[in-house]
Amino acid sequence: MTSTAFDKRSVMRAAAEHMVPGIVQIQRLIGSGAFEAAAEGAEVLLSDGRTLIDFGSYAVMLFGHRPEPVVRAVHEALEVSPASTRMLVNPYSALLAERLTAMLDPGTLSRVVFGLNGADAVETALKLAIAETGHARVLAVEGGFHGKSMGALAVTADAERRQPVSQFLGTVRHLPLREDAVREAVREAPFAALIFEPIQGEGGGRVLAPELLRRWCADARAAGVFVIADEIQVGLRRCGPVSLAIEHGLTPDAILLGKALGGGVMPLSAMVCTPALFAPLMRDPFFHTATFGGHPLSCAAGLAALDYLDTIGEQVDQTAGALAEGIERIAKANAGAISAARATGLFGVLEFTSPALANMTLLECGRHGLLLARCLSAPTVLRVLPPATTPPQLMERALGILDAACGSASRRAGSDVVPAAG
Repeated sequence: MTSTAFDKRSVMRAAAEHMVPGIVQIQRLIGSGAFEAAAEGAEVLLSDGRTLIDFGSYAVMLFGHRPEPVVRAVHEALEVSPASTRMLVNPYSALLAERLTAMLDPGTLSRVVFGLNGADAVETALKLAIAETGHARVLAVEGGFHGKSMGALAVTADAERRQPVSQFLGTVRHLPLREDAVREAVREAPFAALIFEPIQGEGGGRVLAPELLRRWCADARAAGVFVIADEIQVGLRRCGPVSLAIEHGLTPDAILLGKALGGGVMPLSAMVCTPALFAPLMRDPFFHTATFGGHPLSCAAGLAALDYLDTIGEQVDQTAGALAEGIERIAKANAGAISAARATGLFGVLEFTSPALANMTLLECGRHGLLLARCLSAPTVLRVLPPATTPPQLMERALGILDAACGSASRRAGSDVVPAAG
């Protein structure tokens, strides 16, 4: 692993003076004052020469850093088509759109709109649903997270971040996890869409029961409400299948993908939808466009990432098995600090008995060589998100760091530790 030389003082000064101070402070704490200098596979090289195992990155690094097939595809595209005119058909975006529909549900989900991040896909789906139905109300889920741009924030169940701009957000009803929640809502008023994450990423990795989602989807469709499955963080085999919504038989009107879709190399998201939801764009093709949506380098990365995904099924299963076993072992060894633990595919969750314990564990892991992901809407929960391609020996090393960090945090917290039930 090699890196470009940057002056540490210049980098840290620039970050502190010109970027968000609170985020920079957390980054400095986790990196013990060093910044990321290079990355390869499941490891990140820091400016002070240390390496960290990356089980964080908010689920982007499904294939690890700089996966060779994806990097090669982007290099090849860079040589011939580094940007799009937007006035001509581009082969990378056209072929990726075809590939995504074939991978999901070609008979039903036949149209695609590309973006650069998850919030782009959410905004697109909500905008089309509202335009097509004429209703400005949306159903979302308690604990759900869909982004922080205005439309995406409206359906994100985060009162603290919604409050400063609440007067500008649309009308959204956040549903409790009750079977009759959608049925009751649509009796009271018409809604444009129901949006949900099959597994809530920022909401603590909470799994929504497939039978509950099937009931909700049936009630939504009966009322003329579009169904949007947000799989930006949990799709593309992060949690097992390519699509949890398809696996559960939910027949959504749109599936949203992102995070790993760009292979961990380029920013890319996609809304893959039915002709019915896509209808506003058939009437007015310029109703929703974005300058860099479907960027050729991003789509080249997406095509290569999907090809690569087809070849690593065995690695996905092996890494997921090791993660599940390790998470369970760590939870038992630290029962006084950890109240719950679970792993769904390559999505591991440790729920601590207090936010302080979660934060201390996060920092301890960073100091000793492991990056994890915090949950913005569940401050007691840390996510463990290994790349599918993590070698077994590196997985064992990462789990060892995590186990030791949990124990260290427990000891430092002292009397703040609440014993787990049972």
